Amino acid sequence: MSSFLTYLINGISLGSVYAIIALGYTMVYGIAKMLNFAHGDVIMVGGYTVFVICSTLGLPPFVGILSAVVVCTVLGVVIERVAYKPLREASSLSVLITAIGVSYFLQNAALIIFGADTKSFQNVINVPSLTLMDGQVTVSGVTMVTILSCALILIGLTTFINKTKTGQAMLAVSEDKGAATLMGINVNRTIAVTFAIGSALAAIAGVLLCSAYPVLSSTTGAMPGIKAFTAAVFGGIGSIPGALIGGIIMGVIENLSKAYISSQLSDAIVFAVLIVVLLVKPTGLMGKQIQEKV
Repeated sequence: MSSFLTYLINGISLGSVYAIIALGYTMVYGIAKMLNFAHGDVIMVGGYTVFVICSTLGLPPFVGILSAVVVCTVLGVVIERVAYKPLREASSLSVLITAIGVSYFLQNAALIIFGADTKSFQNVINVPSLTLMDGQVTVSGVTMVTILSCALILIGLTTFINKTKTGQAMLAVSEDKGAATLMGINVNRTIAVTFAIGSALAAIAGVLLCSAYPVLSSTTGAMPGIKAFTAAVFGGIGSIPGALIGGIIMGVIENLSKAYISSQLSDAIVFAVLIVVLLVKPTGLMGKQIQEKV
């Protein structure tokens, strides 16, 4: 029982990271109707920023985390302005190819700057562990901070979208860009803000991920990015609660699969579950069927 509880808590922690990343995917798709496959590599940029600030320069962890958020936020806005904005009216295939190109550009830039060697990431979350069930279950500080961060981010993001003027503009743009423009909403600015928020979340996810799994390379964000995108689709892409639910379910399934079935087959099991869910409910767990008028 104690082992199962440990695996379950660690799965929720991993799923919380996926959920934070998936929120970036689902926000960009819900508002800009595009898939930013470079989102996973923004995680890697956030990790390297903390590595440079804390390990190379020796500055305090909070400076590294804040710097990562700032760098990734600016990077997200630049990517949107340079790579995606010119393709606003282009086909989905063009945007997809561009996103893949941006992803490889970021990976190779990191490879040139930091080299091919895997870096050892310094844990910047210095929170003591918690023991449960008379010491049979130990929950690390990183795990607790990750789960708490995910909950706070979800609450903050939901409040921001529902209660602020910018959030209402995001909802309007997601419904109809043309009508939003006629109502005086700056669509370009709204989409840029969406990319900024998503990239800031990617920076936080990068810090949490690298603190839990302390290795860093140019491809660090690649597989977590793909799994987070899968989580967004699993929960219903475009739905913020769906991203949370999809991410946590993905993390739990992956961790329990590694523990009780096979660590080599865990990824295959996760994607197989996704396929089954989409066969039963093509829009995802919390996705809505959209009817297009002709």
